[in-house]
Amino acid sequence: MFSRGRGSDIGGHGNTNVAEWELRPGGMVVQKRNSDLNQNSASKFTIKVKVKYGSSYHQIQISSHASFGELKKMLTEPTGLHVQDQKLIYKKKERDSKSYLDVERVKDGSKLVLVVDIESRERRILETLKIAKEKTSKSLTEIKVEVDKLAKKVAALEAAASTGGVIAELDIETLTENLMRTLIALDEINGEGELKLQRREQVLSL
Repeated sequence: MFSRGRGSDIGGHGNTNVAEWELRPGGMVVQKRNSDLNQNSASKFTIKVKVKYGSSYHQIQISSHASFGELKKMLTEPTGLHVQDQKLIYKKKERDSKSYLDVERVKDGSKLVLVVDIESRERRILETLKIAKEKTSKSLTEIKVEVDKLAKKVAALEAAASTGGVIAELDIETLTENLMRTLIALDEINGEGELKLQRREQVLSL
């Protein structure tokens, strides 16, 4: 009915590039399309795992070739847990995020347990606070430079006024706008301890 090409091996012998065939209506045998093969290949390696978190259970469909880190990313939305705050337990053993599901013998229907990694969460929160503090400190430094510039302009206008000099209305309006903009920037800064004191000093300077 059909001839076998050099690139195919219906019997499964010889050439390693094995072509798959299918029977179409009318009795015609044709080679399967690549899209069909890719779809079958993808579904072949897709598994469903059951993850217990607290009193809840989550069914996750994922590739068996995926890593535990990728599974954690998929669990972020349904659990509300940050990836770094997750600890996955499989067969009573914590699994590394870089390990792969198939390598650790996770199969279709396997059950895992998700718990909160307290130490990791604390480290992440501390790091977040540290970054926020550094950002606030940088903002205060920039505002202090701006306040010093404005203070010099105010002093110059006061000196001119005290000697009977003429002060342009535009200069006063511009200075007022800059002062208000700086006050708004200070109001948006939140800080504790030393940063709070620095913020207060700049507000009093204005």
